[in-house]
Amino acid sequence: MSDALKESIGRYGVWSVGLRSEDPARRGELAEAAAELEDLGYGAVWLGGNSSAANAAPLVEATSTLTVGTSIQSIWQHEAADSAARFAELEAAHPGRFVLGLGVSHAKVAEQYRRPYSALVAHLDALDAAGVPADRRLLAALGPKTLELSRDRSAGSIPYLVTPEHTAYARKILGDAPLLAPELAVVLETDPTRARTLAREFLAPYLGLPNYTNNFLRHGFTEDDLANGGSDRLVDALFAWGDETAVRARIDAFYEAGADHVALQLVDDEPRNALPRAAWRRLGDLLA
Repeated sequence: MSDALKESIGRYGVWSVGLRSEDPARRGELAEAAAELEDLGYGAVWLGGNSSAANAAPLVEATSTLTVGTSIQSIWQHEAADSAARFAELEAAHPGRFVLGLGVSHAKVAEQYRRPYSALVAHLDALDAAGVPADRRLLAALGPKTLELSRDRSAGSIPYLVTPEHTAYARKILGDAPLLAPELAVVLETDPTRARTLAREFLAPYLGLPNYTNNFLRHGFTEDDLANGGSDRLVDALFAWGDETAVRARIDAFYEAGADHVALQLVDDEPRNALPRAAWRRLGDLLA
């Protein structure tokens, strides 16, 4: 299934909080945006935040080939049995179009956060028992143990806020077959000061989450890089910014490091839940 999944999602996707909404009044707007992303050639959309099959369903229904994945669904806030039931419903209606992306979230976000690795294993066991195939789920894996779990118990990994160096590290652990689809934030801004300011505003909340900061430290960054909103070195490693040539080169660096697919998240001065459709078109032209 990993080969089939790689083929179906293609090389590029869009990662967006804005495409996930519980508001019925936005259903038409989201469906229209998803249909345009499919027309632009993106192979997948990844629903940011604590998303679910219910969030994915309107986008799947509005398109014909687009893969829709959660990125991620928190194991603390969704019971495995309910997730399996919702997966089965969407799979029956639209076979092969939905992928369940799972993660352990963060201690600051989930009150139940205890022994996250053991909890994730137990959640996967429950999904197995409820009939969700391992090859239709992905794990948001950063460290070695969770990457190994991604290799052994899922179709692969969807790491968030990582560098090409982490991608190479992850590929070595995963091996060739599993899907490796990192998220990459893109700032379509050529002025260095402006680009880094936007990047730091986006990065700020993540610098308070140990799952990410520990991963940065594990891959060559220092406490100094994490201070004062993040060093230029950290920002430039985590974000693709600049003109079209520079952005394309940064995206290509992830493929050279071993990524199969890159989930691109547009970062600008709009609210996180906005739909940056003009920027998605510009990025689509850049990738064509």
